[in-house]
Formats: sequence, structure tokens, C-alpha cells
Amino acid sequence: MDVAVAEQLKEGQRRIWASGDWPGFAPIVQNVADSTVEAIGVEEGHDFLDVATGSGNAAIAAAGRGARVTGLDLVPELIDAARARATDAGFEIEFVVGNAEELPFEDDSFDRVTSIFGAMFAPRHQMAADELVRVCRPGGVIAVTAWTPEGMNGQMFKTLSEHMPPPPEGFMPPAMWGTEDHVRELFSSSGDVDCEKRMATIDFESSAQWMEHCERNLGPIVMAKAALEPQGKWEAARADLDALVQRFNEADDDSMLARAEYLLTKVTLPAA
Repeated sequence: MDVAVAEQLKEGQRRIWASGDWPGFAPIVQNVADSTVEAIGVEEGHDFLDVATGSGNAAIAAAGRGARVTGLDLVPELIDAARARATDAGFEIEFVVGNAEELPFEDDSFDRVTSIFGAMFAPRHQMAADELVRVCRPGGVIAVTAWTPEGMNGQMFKTLSEHMPPPPEGFMPPAMWGTEDHVRELFSSSGDVDCEKRMATIDFESSAQWMEHCERNLGPIVMAKAALEPQGKWEAARADLDALVQRFNEADDDSMLARAEYLLTKVTLPAA
């Protein structure tokens, strides 16, 4: 992918995730961060990095287990929110603005590295994967979560894309990080790769309330609505999203209970 195109895509991602209210949305996937931090054995004394930390879900979880924590995100507004949250929780966490393709850290700096639904949005997947490996120490563990293409959130991105202008040539969909073959290829020369499909539970009073929550808070939907509504095209996109939610809704009453599938990829690097 051309460097200029990659930079344009990163700027687009910065705008998307600065829109809406990710800190207000993030609690819905806090349990994913908690379980991922637990799965890779974060413990007291570890140097821990969370890439694309958002408002600090995994960073807070790791700090609670006694690790020395650094969180990085492309979006300055989210870094500000993460700092405030850490302060409120009584944790000393270093938060920095940066991007997953060019991590501002020395080689072999961290014992554990995570990215919870974050690195998947980097335009150049291999660069992001290589950076996660570069900053992780020999014998360390990397964990990445990504929505699968078949799951509810992967299908949400697909549905939105059908109503938006086509992406530039060379664009790699973020949900590719949710396919085992792709992530195994990304980390093929790095270490032992383990993949496991898991579910995040979404529980709301109703599907209508869920969609209203997404329209107010979830960056990709906020930005899609802002682009499509002036053209008179949002109503059709919203109808498709409503139908998608109903397809995944498992509740037998008027409430909303859905499971969003994601792939947890763990990479254990060889010891020195």
C-alpha cells in the first residue's frame, strides 16, 4: 500500500474513533480486555503494553494485576480519557499518542503486549504485527483480539461498507485479523501461534435501544450516519443494520441479547 494512502487511512481512523463517545461505549467490551489479560498471564512486575488502548480497558486490567503499564493510541482524545480513568482508579499508567505501525518503543521492551480490537484497524497489517513482535521480549506473549467476519460486529462493518464509497486500492478489511489463516500468516515467523474463537455478550433493554446507543457512541456508525444522512441514504443503511441486529438477537422477548464472535490470537515468542 502506498504510504500516502496508508497515512490517509490512519487519519480517517483517528477521526472515526474521536467521534461519538468511545469511553461511554468501552464498558461493553471491558470483559474481553479482562479475560485477555488473564489469558496471557499478566502479573506483578511485568512490563505491559496495550496498543490502541482506547480509553484504557486492557491497561486498567493489567495495572490491577500489578504490572507496569503503558498504553498507546492514535487518538489524543482517547488518551486523555484513559489518563483520567487511570487517575480516578488510582493507577500510575503511562499513556502516549502513537500508531500501531510505528511503535515509539525500543526493541524487547515489554513482557506482555495486547491489542483489544485495535491493531485490526491499522492499514498495513503486516507492519502492525511486526511492531507488536519487535517490542515484545523473548519468551513474552502477545495477544490480539479482532471481530470475526462472520460474527455480528464483523457483519456490521460489512453492512456499513456496502453503503459507503469503496475503499482505496490495497485496503485490507480490519476483520481479516479475525480469520485464523490471516493472523497465522502475519505471525508465521514470530513464535507459537494459538487461536481461539470467543464471544462477547451484548445485553440491552431492546434492540432499538442498542442501535440508538451505537448511533450516539460508536465511531464507525456515528461517522457513517454523518456522511449518509445529508444524502438521504442513512435510512436504508439503518434498516440493514436493524435487520442484522435482529438476525443475531437471541432474546425471546423485546430485549436485546446477542453474542459477537471474536478471535483471540496469542503469540508466544521463543525464549532467548
